[in-house]
Amino acid sequence: MNPRTWTTKQQLERGMAAAAVVIAGLAPTFLNSNWTNNILTETFFFGLAAASLIFLSAYGGMVSLAQTALAGISGIILGNLVTQGGAGGVSKGLHLGWDPTLGIVLAILGTTAIGLVGGAVASRSAGIYFLMITLTYAVIANYFFGQVTEVSGFSGIGGISRATPGWLGDVVQHPNRLYYTALIVAVAVYLLIRFLVRTPFGVALQGVRDEPLRMSSLGFNVAVHRALAFTFGAFVASLSGVLFVWWNGQIDPQTIGLQSTIDLLVVDVIGGLRRIEGAWIGAFAFIVINNEVRDVELPGVGGSFNTIIGLIFLAVVVVSPNGLMGIWDRITRQAIGGRGRGLGPARVDAQEAAPGTGG
Repeated sequence: MNPRTWTTKQQLERGMAAAAVVIAGLAPTFLNSNWTNNILTETFFFGLAAASLIFLSAYGGMVSLAQTALAGISGIILGNLVTQGGAGGVSKGLHLGWDPTLGIVLAILGTTAIGLVGGAVASRSAGIYFLMITLTYAVIANYFFGQVTEVSGFSGIGGISRATPGWLGDVVQHPNRLYYTALIVAVAVYLLIRFLVRTPFGVALQGVRDEPLRMSSLGFNVAVHRALAFTFGAFVASLSGVLFVWWNGQIDPQTIGLQSTIDLLVVDVIGGLRRIEGAWIGAFAFIVINNEVRDVELPGVGGSFNTIIGLIFLAVVVVSPNGLMGIWDRITRQAIGGRGRGLGPARVDAQEAAPGTGG
């Protein structure tokens, strides 16, 4: 894209995005290890799972509750393939001890294939029906891995962070390697999504989101577009799962339970379900709140994290149904609208603005 054609809002946002990437790249030099190795690293890979949901919601009109389960499936597949068993171990799983690079490829491909099958089944549904089908996927995954002890069991799989590929190195002793890997993957996925939604497939998907009957009458296969979009969402979620198990070192069915599924939805609602950037904004806000107010109690009310995040969630929804990114869009329209380059209050880039979420 030619920078000369960018609107004032686009120039501002893309300049801030470039600055944020530079700051994130330099962060290990001036931030303590808790911020870089916990808060920011978790933001990067948690944001990937959130981005997979926002992609489906914003551009496909499909709110999926299966993204946390898909990320967990990727991590569990990887754990089974790359860890090695031994005497006295308590970790469940197959412990095949395969090459970690091969394990990554198979985990991503396996999760993407599961996403293709799941997307094909759910593609002919919409709205609350699609939501419930994907919730069913999440419940099935949770119970399957909890009850089939050969591949997981409720105690889960441990030691995954010690089975990383040689090109990554030891992420336990050198956590900055995982930090930069997660940063690079997050930036690459963001750019990939922004590219995809501008392709003929992405434009057709948005048409399917807005007018599925009309798109069908024009010869577009609505179910195929939805299934392929769900498959791509599974691919993005699988990357999150791989990074998570490297960071956390272990994974168990509770990780992909109902609470985690709700947390991911909360992240996206806080960030904004209608813009991809909201995935990482919401993830950052959620994780900072989680780390900073975990043990805080409200005077006269009590409660802790769940109470506080619930109140914040309610406040964001009341003030801005489009989340923090919606607040940002409102501020920039008021600040920029009427100034410079003939940018009127109603002129907003179609890709930057909130796409519809109707199914």
